[in-house]
Amino acid sequence: MKPKLAASAAGVQWVPAERLGQLQVDTHVRPWLIAQGRLSVRLRAACGDRYALRLAGLWSGPLSGPLKQKLRTDDDAGLFRDVEMLCADKVWVFAQTVIPDSTLSLHPWLAEMGDSPLDETLAVLSGVERSAYEYAWAPDGDPLTDGALRGAQIKPGGLWARRSRISLRRAPLLLQETFLPAIGQS
Repeated sequence: MKPKLAASAAGVQWVPAERLGQLQVDTHVRPWLIAQGRLSVRLRAACGDRYALRLAGLWSGPLSGPLKQKLRTDDDAGLFRDVEMLCADKVWVFAQTVIPDSTLSLHPWLAEMGDSPLDETLAVLSGVERSAYEYAWAPDGDPLTDGALRGAQIKPGGLWARRSRISLRRAPLLLQETFLPAIGQS
């Protein structure tokens, strides 16, 4: 269900957790969207041996103004890591990690994670800080939604998403997760 929230001129309007209650979030998506803790662990618990994480893309590209602002970086480009989290071969979550070039220079291993979940990898490292989540309805046509729905036969008008800025020993990266309509429905 599309919320009653207009997108800003800069694109998707991200809101803090305090405002999420004012929006009409699908009842089967809300628990996944607001859950704390590592998403890969929750998905694995829900899906058992039917859970899989698949690297969907790893590409370099320019950082838009809004991404640079959220990351608090002057970098003009970065690495984008796209993964799909599946249950019984259905994509439940599309996640994108945005890694500015300066962060990649300090932590080149981020480009070599393959099918490893970012949240589980970061959980064992020291010097990792994470901002509070922000939430948004990302409409069809938004780059994040388009990435999540590539190859989909039926496309909804948009997807719910959340994002968090991560500081890895003071080097920023951004984790954005979109929740597809199949989530929680095996």
